[in-house]
Formats: sequence, C-alpha cells, structure tokens
Amino acid sequence: MQKKKSGNKRKSQSNFAKLSIFQPNKYKFKKSCPLSIKDAPKIDYKNIKLLKKYISENGKILPSRITNISQKKQRELSLSIKRARNLALI
Repeated sequence: MQKKKSGNKRKSQSNFAKLSIFQPNKYKFKKSCPLSIKDAPKIDYKNIKLLKKYISENGKILPSRITNISQKKQRELSLSIKRARNLALI
C-alpha cells in the first residue's frame, strides 16, 4: 500500500525570504547624510527652521538612526539645539 501524499507542498522560497532576524543583512543600502551633501545648510544655533526639523513634538532631539545624519553632524546638531534652548530661541 502506498501512502497518500498530502497537498501541503512547500513552494521554493527565495533567498530573501529565508533570512532570519539573527543573520546579517546583506541587502542593506546606505543613506547619505542630508547635512553632509553639497549646498547643505550650515548647522548653527540661530538657524531655528533647521533645528526644528530634528526635534520631536516633545522637544527631544531625534536620534541619528531616524534622521540618517552622520555622527559628526549629529554632535554639531545636538550642541546647536542645546545652545538654542539655553538662549530660549526654541
């Protein structure tokens, strides 16, 4: 007697679907820093329009992983935001 094969045949998955959360992701792409490109606005405590883009509704500084800003520019930005807060510009 032959056993019946069930209808649950697995379809072949692509390599992208086989990746687990514990494996390193090969498909990441780098995003460029919006403040490091040519003709980018200068980071200054007096430039309130620029600083408000990188502050949340509660007044907290947004992290660089969300805004895609480089480490160097993030340090400059946070320093400028703190200076503007002290001078009550924000």
